[in-house]
Amino acid sequence: MSENDDARDEPDTDAVDASEGERAADDLTHTTDSGDVQMVDVGDKPDSERRAVAAGEIRLRPATVEAIREDEVGKGDVLATARIGAIQAVKHTWETIPMCHQIPITNVDTEFSLAEDRIEVRVGVETTGKTGCEMEALEGVTTGLNVVWDMVKAVEKDDDGQYPETGIENVRVLDKEKRQA
Repeated sequence: MSENDDARDEPDTDAVDASEGERAADDLTHTTDSGDVQMVDVGDKPDSERRAVAAGEIRLRPATVEAIREDEVGKGDVLATARIGAIQAVKHTWETIPMCHQIPITNVDTEFSLAEDRIEVRVGVETTGKTGCEMEALEGVTTGLNVVWDMVKAVEKDDDGQYPETGIENVRVLDKEKRQA
């Protein structure tokens, strides 16, 4: 078998990537055929019960996590404030994400898990409507994490006013469900 025979047995990755890219472009729902941005018309879709869960984490100094755990942060109860921020963000997602529909939120669950050097937040959002709620769950997570950062930034700063140990990471959708209403 020659070198050329080996090459023919391997898939043409450029061709695969191009066809996947074309398929992805054809599946875009927020653009018109001419490339203009548009809101998706969901008017003809049936209402469904929907749930999405997202999560993310903020990396902190261990002493900061302990201060949160012991409710010793000068600004107040960090997790209670972050919970309020997460819920508010869920309710206002349509105002901050272009082309996102305003949907009726029926429930928001927030859960915080504290580890030695990080806090994870999970936000579950439920709705009954024509479109999903994963963007609302993601907005809840990112805002909840931002609130934690805001509440502890004074103790997280180093001597130069920087945040070398602080970081928001691993924001993702964990699950989404849809059931006919």
